[in-house]
Amino acid sequence: MMKERGCCASICQCFFEYSTPKILVIRSFKVGTVNRITQALVIAYVIGYVCVVNKGYQETDAVLSSVTTKVKGIALTNTSDLGLQIWDVADYVIPPQEESTFFVLTNLLITLNQTQSHCPEVPKTGFDCTSDRDCKAGSRDTRGNGVQTGKCVKYSAAEKTCEVLAWCPLELDKEPPNPPMLADAENFTVLIKNSIRYPKFNFNKRNILPYVNKTYLEQCVFNRITDPDCPIFRLKDMVTEANEDFQTMAVHGGVMGVQIRWECDLDMPSSWCVPRYTFRRLDNKDPVNNVAPGYNFRFAKYYKNGNNEETRTLIKGFGIRFDVMVFGQAGKFNIVPTLLNLGAGLALLGLVTVVCDWIVLTCMTKKNIYNEQKYSYVDDFQLLSNETP
Repeated sequence: MMKERGCCASICQCFFEYSTPKILVIRSFKVGTVNRITQALVIAYVIGYVCVVNKGYQETDAVLSSVTTKVKGIALTNTSDLGLQIWDVADYVIPPQEESTFFVLTNLLITLNQTQSHCPEVPKTGFDCTSDRDCKAGSRDTRGNGVQTGKCVKYSAAEKTCEVLAWCPLELDKEPPNPPMLADAENFTVLIKNSIRYPKFNFNKRNILPYVNKTYLEQCVFNRITDPDCPIFRLKDMVTEANEDFQTMAVHGGVMGVQIRWECDLDMPSSWCVPRYTFRRLDNKDPVNNVAPGYNFRFAKYYKNGNNEETRTLIKGFGIRFDVMVFGQAGKFNIVPTLLNLGAGLALLGLVTVVCDWIVLTCMTKKNIYNEQKYSYVDDFQLLSNETP
């Protein structure tokens, strides 16, 4: 019972304690040196990192952005299927406009004069046959090219496959040409127009800077040294800056990232707020895991033949997709974050006392004297007895 009362008394005593600061001046070269060095480190952190590097005195806002692109260039091909042919922007930019991205055709496989008719399926696992019993009329498979008719027909002198109703002749699954058909695409250029806004500060700007006039825009091409503000980019230069070879990438296609970064200090002149461009490849080109490399899709061009029969040219297009990504942050002086960061920095100075106390209590030879002088306890009855009546 006595133990319980003693425990309760100790808890009450701790709960109703009040600690008041006590100033104790220690004249010690070692402790004084540690004290000043620690204070200097805290002040350097607050001023150097929080205020200067991290601009803790500023209010910030994230960027809002819009992007449009326009590609230009001419390519010439000469193949046995198509003959001599000119390719312009209407042929190799598919689709003509996308949001913050554009695709440029660099290579293709062409299947000419397809009509809806009957033909043998391309030899694949599950489509080979020896008789009509191996083919099921009306059957369709996502790996196939059409609907089976139920007949087993010759594909070649040595092979038989199930006949299908499809766009015939069927596309042959083979490797794209190397070098790529549209190798001239490396000299195509693209104009990237980027408008940004920081709504919190009512600040607007675009990457076509105020000093850029029509004459300059007609002849400039982006160069990081001579023309860093030109918004017109050669495709080969963009791929090269990503440490890639354009002609190699053009065979199977790929995905490139165009990164535009706006870091704006609005306490400075607005002319200092300019875009910074970087380029990198986004799709996986792991030499080990190289199944289905690159970027490709199929599209067709339809027309009527002499018999008024619907005919199409099927194109499996390989190319490079360019994704334009805009990042940025703007900052401007505001008294609220300034006071908050300065207050946090002053609070850190309290750690200096903790560090110095720890050094004194653990390292100094006369730590007992310090402990006696630093901490003292006064009970309530002592205060009452010292009061003057």
